[in-house]
Amino acid sequence: MKPSRKPASETDDLFRSRLENIIDMGHQLVRLGEAIDWAFFDDAYDAFYSEEGRPGIPTRMMVGVHILKHMFDLSDEGVCERWVYDPYFQYFCGEEYFQFELTIERSSMTRWRDRIGPQGLEKVFQESLGVAHRTGALRTKDLKRVTVDTTVQEKAITFPTDAKLMHKARQRLVRLAREHGVPLRQSYVRVGKRALIMQGRYRHAKQHKRAGKAMRKLKTYLGRTIRDIRRQTRHDPEVRQAFLHPLWLAQRVMTQKRRDPSPKVYSLHAPEVECIGKGKAHKPYEFGCKVSVAATNKRAPGGQFVTHVRAFHGNPYDGHTLKTVIEEMESWTGISIERAYVDKGYRGHDYPNKLKVYTSGQKRGITPTIKKELRRRSAVEAVIGHLKTDGRLGRNFLKGRDGDKINAILAGAGYNYRRVLRWLRLLFARIMAAIFKAMRPSFTTMTNPA
Repeated sequence: MKPSRKPASETDDLFRSRLENIIDMGHQLVRLGEAIDWAFFDDAYDAFYSEEGRPGIPTRMMVGVHILKHMFDLSDEGVCERWVYDPYFQYFCGEEYFQFELTIERSSMTRWRDRIGPQGLEKVFQESLGVAHRTGALRTKDLKRVTVDTTVQEKAITFPTDAKLMHKARQRLVRLAREHGVPLRQSYVRVGKRALIMQGRYRHAKQHKRAGKAMRKLKTYLGRTIRDIRRQTRHDPEVRQAFLHPLWLAQRVMTQKRRDPSPKVYSLHAPEVECIGKGKAHKPYEFGCKVSVAATNKRAPGGQFVTHVRAFHGNPYDGHTLKTVIEEMESWTGISIERAYVDKGYRGHDYPNKLKVYTSGQKRGITPTIKKELRRRSAVEAVIGHLKTDGRLGRNFLKGRDGDKINAILAGAGYNYRRVLRWLRLLFARIMAAIFKAMRPSFTTMTNPA
């Protein structure tokens, strides 16, 4: 059922105090909650609910906890725990009275994200730019000249090795066989664990022949387990269906080569993970997906804002993502891009209007203004750093490819809301300073009468 849109009650509760009587109404989080157009989310997500069934959770509650999660770098459990004892969090999410228990379950956040999807959550990002514009932190002209760059959003997986993948694949198959009552000739629990340990020790000691022998043992144990399960389930279609995907993953792990052109499996619980090399000396390879980040080139009054963020799968060339990024950015903001500044990784890009794109080191058509703005291209690196350290872009815990896209979008939205929150705090401080400065002559006259 669709969430209710009940207005704020005008009467007080006899045994409870309103949050507005407890908290500071001049707090920046309160002012940010009042600046956001919550009705925009109600209308945008109205189609995701039916007319029948259990009443849905209020949209402001679900959107609010996701904004707070990425604003303050909290997990789903962390934001739910803090919501209970933080009255500002509760007021931001639309509560009238202080709640001593969480009104939702933590798993409701996961189900809500899956229902809305990446395209629906783009509305949260668009509203972050809208509220920045309404509060004066972002101007229209700031959105016309942008800087685009790519980074890697790493997945929450361990560093993959062939030995660990084969050992883990065998463990998963043995556990699944026990759950479905499939008898196995041997589980290889003890000898498989010892082979994994010895392979790591031999590799560390540079005893490559012994390490290769231990590796072949792990491969043999996995192959025997796969063949045994196939024999035991060949007459039971229902059980065979349950083993279809795990067996495919295990077979892929066992047969994939170092330079295999087909997509390799780097994680069993996240097979969508890709190996991406960005040329970093301290980190040659990163395992996740590529993310494109676009930010304002010139610093707006409230700081440098993120104007677009999107996760790409398949490890595309940076230049082949530029057309999609600029078109989506113009669709989200409704403003045509005048100039886009990129690094040398975008040479040979697919954007049709070549005159709008300026690459670092370029000599064609460089005016003093463009040269100055081109020097500011590297400022996007600081934005990406904040997205990773403060906005949960550095390590993604959400499942699947949709989880990669959702985490990237919410990380960009959380960054923008943090910029607006800081802008409101500084704006309030400037207003108070101006008031005290205007009152200073009267205080001087009172303390030093003529």
